[in-house]
Parts: sequence; C-alpha cells; structure tokens
Amino acid sequence: MTIVGFCRSNCYSWHRASERCFQLSPCLSDPARRPSLGLKVALVMLHLIYVGVLFLFGRDLISKTKKEPWYTAIYLLLFAATLVQYFFTSGSSPGYVIDAMRAVNESHAISRKASMTSKSWACTYCNVIQPPRSKHCHDCDKCVLQFDHHCVWLGTCIGHGNHCRFWWYIAEETTLCIWTCILYITYLKANITRACRWKDAIMILLLATLSICLIFLLLLFLFHSYLVLTNQTTYELVRRRRIPYLRGIPERVYPFSKGICRNLYNFCCASSSIYSVEPLPTPEELEAKSRPYTCLDVLSCCCC
Repeated sequence: MTIVGFCRSNCYSWHRASERCFQLSPCLSDPARRPSLGLKVALVMLHLIYVGVLFLFGRDLISKTKKEPWYTAIYLLLFAATLVQYFFTSGSSPGYVIDAMRAVNESHAISRKASMTSKSWACTYCNVIQPPRSKHCHDCDKCVLQFDHHCVWLGTCIGHGNHCRFWWYIAEETTLCIWTCILYITYLKANITRACRWKDAIMILLLATLSICLIFLLLLFLFHSYLVLTNQTTYELVRRRRIPYLRGIPERVYPFSKGICRNLYNFCCASSSIYSVEPLPTPEELEAKSRPYTCLDVLSCCCC
C-alpha cells in the first residue's frame, strides 16, 4: 500500500467516524433529533443532585428537620411543585392556529377568511390565515397564537395557551434556586474550615454553578414579568421593526396593552382554551397610548 492510499484510507475512516458521531450527537435545532426525553431526565437529575447533596452532607439541615419539620416540608413541597410544573408546562399546548380554526364554527371561519385577504396574513408554510400576533414555528411546524418563543428546555413553544404556566414555572424555579443557594451558603458558613475538605470543594463548586443559573433565571423572570405587565411577547419585542403592523409604532408605545391591571387579569384569569383575536389599535388609540401619564391619570387608575 502506498502512502497516498494509506492517507486516503485513513481520511475515509475518519470521515465515516465523524459522520457517525454527528448522527449520534444531540442537535437542539432539529426537532427530529432533539433529545427531549433525555434532556428532561437530565434536568430532573440535576435537581435531585443539588437537593440530595444538601441532605447528604448537611447534618445541620437534618437536625433542623427534626426540630422544625415544617421548614423542610415546605422546601420539599416547592421542589416537587417545580418539577410537576416543569412537566405540566412541557406537555401543554401553546395554542395553535389550526386548532383555533377548528374550534370556531364554519361560518365564522369563512367570514374571518373573507376579512383577511391580505397576503401578509397568510402563512406560506402551513397555508392558514394568521391572526395578529401569531407566527409560524419552524421547530413545531405550526402557526402559534400569540407566539413568544420556542423553548428548547421544555421542548415546546410558548404562546397564548401556556405562557401563564411558563411564567409560574420560572417563578417557582427562581424561588427554589434562591432557597437552595441560601441553604448552601448556610452550610459553608457553619462547616467550612481552613483545610478545605473534598465535601467543601463539592459544595463550593455546586454553589458557583447554582449562582450562575440563578442570575439567568432571575433575569428571565423579570423580563417575562415586564412582558406580562405590558402585554407583549418576546418575538414582538425583539422583531418589532420587522413585523408589518408594529413597524411604524414608537418603541415606548405598547399597542396591545390595556393597562397593568387588565393585562394581569387577562394573563392569569383568561381561559387558555378560548382565544379572541385582538384587533389592531386605531391611530387615535395609539396616540392616546403615546401620551405620558399625569398624576390625575394615576389617581384615577387610568394607567391600570
């Protein structure tokens, strides 16, 4: 065998091996190869590790459990509720346009199609009439009502049908993360010594990674709380200049906002199975929303 033949043989073997590894490796952008089940199991295992290490190494926590069982009971209840909310949100429907069209009667659907004849309302991928605030998700291959984003960690879109559940999951996860960080810091203050033991090193490493996760969770929670109060979505905020019906609206004007109290009520109390198309605001309404609030507006609750 010549040197050229040997190199070709090695290159071919390396190419086949790399292609095989690429096929076996998880790809989060491809829905056909996204390891949704494996990712969910990994997230559950991370939760169990962070909480299990506390009860494994923290003798003070165990003694506190015997003296004050309610403290540990509330913590474990929050831990279980967070995991239940995670699976509940990941298995929920974001609210698809095609399902909403099937829910309404045929005459209503025909009249709606007749009123939306513009090409900007037609989806070129699934051939359905897109209501305002909806968008086609390429991962789900469906148009989503009030599309916010596609969450890889949950394996589903966040939209009209599950945005409230997603917010509650982020709130519970953030609270659990803060509480766990406090327990880690309490352990290190009581048990860390100058001669760093392997237990202390593990606790410090876990606390450092948990603190990084807490920063991202807290920012995500505050960001989505802001979106809820102003009745916006992530897609509308990020792609505002590219969306035709939002392109000419000033950035500080929230066209779909009905006031803080009304936004909160619609977000928390409105039924996720019933979707009403939000009409685009008129120029007069946009002009009224662009005016700054005065003290009289605040006293009369016009801003709410």
